Amino acid sequence: MDQASHHSCISGLEDPEKVHIRVPRLEDGAAMWKLVKQSRLLEQNTCYAYLLLCRHFADTCLIAEDAGRAIGFVAAYRPPVEPDVIFVWQIGVLLEARGRGLASTLLEHLVATPACANVNYLEATVAPSNTASQRLFAGFARRRSVPCARMPGFSKELFVGGEHEDEELFRIGPLQS
Repeated sequence: MDQASHHSCISGLEDPEKVHIRVPRLEDGAAMWKLVKQSRLLEQNTCYAYLLLCRHFADTCLIAEDAGRAIGFVAAYRPPVEPDVIFVWQIGVLLEARGRGLASTLLEHLVATPACANVNYLEATVAPSNTASQRLFAGFARRRSVPCARMPGFSKELFVGGEHEDEELFRIGPLQS
């Protein structure tokens, strides 16, 4: 896949043949922040955090556009101590674009990027109440016919500043045979 851009067919959008998936540019940080705010499901970080993702981790993040408007993103990185892992930090889809397979498409495109060429495992932490993300990651593993291990991730006691659920770690793979 060309790292700069790729078109995908996602049904139900303005022009499903023209959904454009690409690496983020610095100016996409604000769009990612707005998508998270609009989602009401994801934990919103500062706009600065999304700008850093676009600057320092652009090779492991993707933006999905429809008619030039950001409709989804995946923010991920390769942990320095686990070079064969891609950790999905957040995946967000605009409310009106949900239920059409865009999140799954973003994950598939992510693991196909050159930055993930040597990745064997995809990991993410998911709160128990986030059933959509649980289905997303379980479905990703099922489509690839690979194990999806679920184990403790971050306990709620580790989080400060308000109520937070435990985060369960999903470890999917090995992706390469």
